[in-house]
Amino acid sequence: MKKRFLTLAALALLFAGLNSCSKNDPVAAVAEQGLSTELKAKITSLGFDADEAYPVEGGYIVEGDIFLSDEDLNKPIDLVRSLLIAEEEQYHTTNLVENLPRNITVRVVSTLPQSIHTATDNAIARYNAEGLQITFSKVTSGGDIVIKKAPNGAQYIASAGFPSGGDPYNQVLFNTKYSNWNANTLTSILAHEIGHCIGFRHTDYMNRSYSCGGAPVNEGDGGVGAIHIPGTPTGPDAASWMLACIGNGTNRPFNANDKVALGFLY
Repeated sequence: MKKRFLTLAALALLFAGLNSCSKNDPVAAVAEQGLSTELKAKITSLGFDADEAYPVEGGYIVEGDIFLSDEDLNKPIDLVRSLLIAEEEQYHTTNLVENLPRNITVRVVSTLPQSIHTATDNAIARYNAEGLQITFSKVTSGGDIVIKKAPNGAQYIASAGFPSGGDPYNQVLFNTKYSNWNANTLTSILAHEIGHCIGFRHTDYMNRSYSCGGAPVNEGDGGVGAIHIPGTPTGPDAASWMLACIGNGTNRPFNANDKVALGFLY
């Protein structure tokens, strides 16, 4: 069974603005929440799929795990920084972490299960092994990114958002219902949500059937917010850490194209 990640406030949207990914069973849609046509148009204008968007406290979850705040939806579209809309390759948002080189601190709320603490350690190690201009370190107080328990009844595995003001999105919400999943899968989920926090979109943005199953879903060309990363493929990349859906038992360390994408941006 595959579940959708929920990672602009950024949104893992799992792995749940620009600031956030839940995976439901591929054919299981989020219940109709009655979003207005105007709200859906704002979401689409930012290059996100509005079909399964639904309201949460402070904003909306789109693409399964990405959180968009009301502020995100009302930001002017930056057409100058909108380069090439992605098809089926690695891509990033218009908002990235700035002031490099830079260390980003990550804190896991102490009440979360040990499996989440361990997965966070392992996700940080994956990033730090890449020799990037951003590094991560785990802290016990404060934190640029704080990993917290998702609200009761959350419809996602985890969620996050995108960078704002040159800083990473400041939180990942994890649904503890999934805390007993395979250790490598949890590491992949946390790495995915951190990816949203530093500005990465879903690799299968234009066709989420690659990871979620079901019919191909074209999320639309919003004109902004999905910028192709040079050197990454224009065809399917089934092993990328930023695919929209994941199943328990799946491990997604950075593949060759992911490494190119990370190196290009950071």
